[in-house]
Amino acid sequence: MTPRPAVFLDRDDTLIECRALPAPPPPAAHGDLTDPDLVRLLPGVLDGCASLRKAGLALVVITNQGVIARGGASPADVERIHDRVRHALSVNGGCLIDGIYYCPFHPRGLLPEYTKEHSWRKPAPGMIQTAATELSLDLSRSYLIGDAPRDIEAGEAAGLKGRCILIGTDCTFTQAVTQILSQTAHPTTSGLSPARSPPRGTAP
Repeated sequence: MTPRPAVFLDRDDTLIECRALPAPPPPAAHGDLTDPDLVRLLPGVLDGCASLRKAGLALVVITNQGVIARGGASPADVERIHDRVRHALSVNGGCLIDGIYYCPFHPRGLLPEYTKEHSWRKPAPGMIQTAATELSLDLSRSYLIGDAPRDIEAGEAAGLKGRCILIGTDCTFTQAVTQILSQTAHPTTSGLSPARSPPRGTAP
Protein backbone atom coordinates (compact mmCIF):
# COMPACT_ATOMS: atom_id res chain seq x y z
CA MET A 1 0.00 0.00 0.00
CA THR A 2 1.31 3.45 -0.91
CA PRO A 3 1.96 5.48 2.27
CA ARG A 4 -0.65 8.21 2.84
CA PRO A 5 -0.18 11.74 4.12
CA ALA A 6 -1.75 12.39 7.52
CA VAL A 7 -2.64 15.08 9.98
CA PHE A 8 -1.57 14.27 13.55
CA LEU A 9 -3.92 15.81 16.09
CA ASP A 10 -3.40 16.52 19.76
CA ARG A 11 -6.51 15.59 21.78
CA ASP A 12 -7.07 17.84 24.80
CA ASP A 13 -7.92 21.47 23.97
CA THR A 14 -7.27 20.75 20.31
CA LEU A 15 -10.14 18.39 19.52
CA ILE A 16 -12.06 18.39 22.80
CA GLU A 17 -12.54 20.79 25.69
CA CYS A 18 -10.37 20.07 28.70
CA ARG A 19 -8.86 22.96 30.65
CA ALA A 20 -12.21 24.72 30.99
CA LEU A 21 -13.77 21.69 32.70
CA PRO A 22 -14.07 21.34 36.48
CA ALA A 23 -11.09 19.63 38.10
CA PRO A 24 -11.59 15.86 38.48
CA PRO A 25 -11.17 14.08 41.85
CA PRO A 26 -7.55 13.53 43.01
CA PRO A 27 -5.12 12.05 42.19
CA ALA A 28 -6.21 13.36 38.77
CA ALA A 29 -5.53 17.07 38.37
CA HIS A 30 -6.99 20.07 36.61
CA GLY A 31 -6.51 19.52 32.90
CA ASP A 32 -7.10 15.75 33.15
CA LEU A 33 -10.26 14.42 31.53
CA THR A 34 -11.51 11.30 33.30
CA ASP A 35 -15.28 11.35 32.65
CA PRO A 36 -16.47 10.24 29.18
CA ASP A 37 -19.70 12.18 29.68
CA LEU A 38 -17.67 15.41 29.52
CA VAL A 39 -16.33 14.80 26.01
CA ARG A 40 -17.29 17.79 23.85
CA LEU A 41 -15.79 18.70 20.49
CA LEU A 42 -14.42 22.20 20.22
CA PRO A 43 -15.84 24.58 17.58
CA GLY A 44 -14.93 23.74 14.01
CA VAL A 45 -13.41 20.35 14.81
CA LEU A 46 -16.01 18.08 13.18
CA ASP A 47 -16.25 20.09 9.96
CA GLY A 48 -12.48 20.56 9.88
CA CYS A 49 -11.74 16.87 10.29
CA ALA A 50 -14.32 16.00 7.63
CA SER A 51 -12.63 18.44 5.21
CA LEU A 52 -9.20 16.96 5.88
CA ARG A 53 -10.44 13.43 5.26
CA LYS A 54 -12.20 14.54 2.09
CA ALA A 55 -8.85 15.89 0.90
CA GLY A 56 -7.33 12.42 1.32
CA LEU A 57 -5.49 12.95 4.61
CA ALA A 58 -5.49 10.31 7.31
CA LEU A 59 -6.30 11.60 10.81
CA VAL A 60 -4.36 10.31 13.81
CA VAL A 61 -4.81 11.44 17.41
CA ILE A 62 -1.68 11.50 19.61
CA THR A 63 -2.14 12.34 23.29
CA ASN A 64 -0.14 12.26 26.51
CA GLN A 65 -2.22 10.64 29.25
CA GLY A 66 0.03 10.84 32.31
CA VAL A 67 -3.13 10.73 34.40
CA ILE A 68 -2.78 6.95 34.14
CA ALA A 69 0.70 7.04 35.70
CA ARG A 70 -0.63 9.31 38.46
CA GLY A 71 -3.44 6.85 39.26
CA GLY A 72 -6.21 9.27 38.29
CA ALA A 73 -7.56 7.06 35.50
CA SER A 74 -7.05 3.55 34.18
CA PRO A 75 -6.30 2.57 30.58
CA ALA A 76 -9.90 1.38 30.39
CA ASP A 77 -11.11 4.83 31.47
CA VAL A 78 -9.03 6.45 28.73
CA GLU A 79 -10.35 3.97 26.16
CA ARG A 80 -13.93 4.87 27.14
CA ILE A 81 -13.13 8.52 26.53
CA HIS A 82 -11.66 7.62 23.16
CA ASP A 83 -14.80 5.69 22.27
CA ARG A 84 -16.72 8.93 22.85
CA VAL A 85 -14.22 10.85 20.73
CA ARG A 86 -14.63 8.37 17.90
CA HIS A 87 -18.40 8.62 18.15
CA ALA A 88 -18.28 12.43 18.16
CA LEU A 89 -16.00 12.40 15.12
CA SER A 90 -18.23 10.18 13.02
CA VAL A 91 -20.14 11.19 9.91
CA ASN A 92 -22.84 9.05 8.31
CA GLY A 93 -21.93 6.16 10.57
CA GLY A 94 -18.22 6.23 9.72
CA CYS A 95 -15.46 7.44 12.03
CA LEU A 96 -13.17 10.11 10.60
CA ILE A 97 -10.25 9.04 12.82
CA ASP A 98 -7.80 6.44 11.52
CA GLY A 99 -6.08 5.84 14.85
CA ILE A 100 -5.71 7.07 18.42
CA TYR A 101 -2.37 6.68 20.20
CA TYR A 102 -1.83 7.64 23.83
CA CYS A 103 1.11 7.58 26.22
CA PRO A 104 0.25 6.41 29.77
CA PHE A 105 3.76 7.03 31.14
CA HIS A 106 5.05 9.94 33.21
CA PRO A 107 8.37 10.25 35.07
CA ARG A 108 6.60 11.61 38.17
CA GLY A 109 3.82 9.05 38.42
CA LEU A 110 2.47 7.11 41.37
CA LEU A 111 2.05 3.69 39.75
CA PRO A 112 5.43 1.97 39.32
CA GLU A 113 4.53 0.24 36.04
CA TYR A 114 3.87 3.61 34.39
CA THR A 115 6.38 5.81 36.22
CA LYS A 116 9.14 6.36 33.69
CA GLU A 117 10.08 8.47 30.72
CA HIS A 118 9.05 6.95 27.41
CA SER A 119 9.70 7.55 23.72
CA TRP A 120 5.95 7.99 23.17
CA ARG A 121 5.64 10.89 25.60
CA LYS A 122 5.54 14.21 23.76
CA PRO A 123 7.73 16.13 23.02
CA ALA A 124 9.35 12.84 21.95
CA PRO A 125 8.16 11.67 18.51
CA GLY A 126 7.46 8.01 19.33
CA MET A 127 3.69 8.05 18.86
CA ILE A 128 4.01 9.70 15.45
CA GLN A 129 6.70 7.29 14.32
CA THR A 130 4.78 4.24 15.52
CA ALA A 131 1.58 5.41 13.83
CA ALA A 132 3.47 6.03 10.59
CA THR A 133 4.74 2.45 10.61
CA GLU A 134 1.49 0.79 11.66
CA LEU A 135 -0.82 2.84 9.43
CA SER A 136 1.53 3.24 6.46
CA LEU A 137 1.78 7.03 6.61
CA ASP A 138 4.11 9.30 4.66
CA LEU A 139 5.67 11.67 7.19
CA SER A 140 7.27 13.75 4.43
CA ARG A 141 3.76 14.87 3.40
CA SER A 142 2.13 14.94 6.83
CA TYR A 143 1.08 17.72 9.21
CA LEU A 144 0.34 18.29 12.89
CA ILE A 145 -2.12 20.45 14.82
CA GLY A 146 -1.72 20.98 18.56
CA ASP A 147 -2.22 23.56 21.30
CA ALA A 148 1.05 23.18 23.20
CA PRO A 149 4.74 23.66 22.34
CA ARG A 150 5.42 20.00 23.15
CA ASP A 151 3.07 19.02 20.30
CA ILE A 152 5.06 21.10 17.84
CA GLU A 153 8.35 19.74 19.16
CA ALA A 154 7.13 16.15 18.74
CA GLY A 155 6.09 16.85 15.16
CA GLU A 156 9.38 18.53 14.30
CA ALA A 157 11.35 15.65 15.88
CA ALA A 158 9.39 13.26 13.64
CA GLY A 159 10.36 15.20 10.53
CA LEU A 160 7.34 17.50 10.17
CA LYS A 161 9.30 20.74 10.52
CA GLY A 162 7.44 23.57 8.80
CA ARG A 163 4.22 21.54 8.77
CA CYS A 164 3.14 21.91 12.42
CA ILE A 165 0.52 24.43 13.51
CA LEU A 166 0.10 25.75 17.04
CA ILE A 167 -3.50 26.73 17.68
CA GLY A 168 -4.77 29.03 20.42
CA THR A 169 -5.32 32.76 20.68
CA ASP A 170 -3.83 33.55 17.27
CA CYS A 171 -5.01 30.54 15.29
CA THR A 172 -8.20 28.48 15.49
CA PHE A 173 -8.62 24.85 14.50
CA THR A 174 -10.57 25.97 11.43
CA GLN A 175 -7.75 28.31 10.39
CA ALA A 176 -5.22 25.52 10.84
CA VAL A 177 -7.27 23.25 8.60
CA THR A 178 -7.49 25.99 5.98
CA GLN A 179 -3.68 26.36 6.02
CA ILE A 180 -3.20 22.63 5.54
CA LEU A 181 -5.74 22.36 2.74
CA SER A 182 -4.14 25.33 0.98
CA GLN A 183 -0.71 23.75 1.31
CA THR A 184 -1.84 20.36 -0.01
CA ALA A 185 -3.57 22.02 -2.96
CA HIS A 186 -0.61 24.32 -3.74
CA PRO A 187 2.54 22.78 -2.24
CA THR A 188 5.59 25.00 -1.70
CA THR A 189 9.09 24.25 -0.52
CA SER A 190 8.74 26.58 2.45
CA GLY A 191 5.79 24.77 4.03
CA LEU A 192 3.46 26.48 6.49
CA SER A 193 4.00 29.80 8.16
CA PRO A 194 7.03 29.49 10.48
CA ALA A 195 5.28 31.85 12.88
CA ARG A 196 3.13 28.90 13.94
CA SER A 197 6.15 26.97 15.26
CA PRO A 198 7.29 28.11 18.73
CA PRO A 199 10.96 27.95 19.75
CA ARG A 200 12.29 24.65 21.02
CA GLY A 201 12.67 23.96 24.71
CA THR A 202 9.52 25.75 25.83
CA ALA A 203 7.37 22.68 26.45
CA PRO A 204 6.18 22.29 30.06
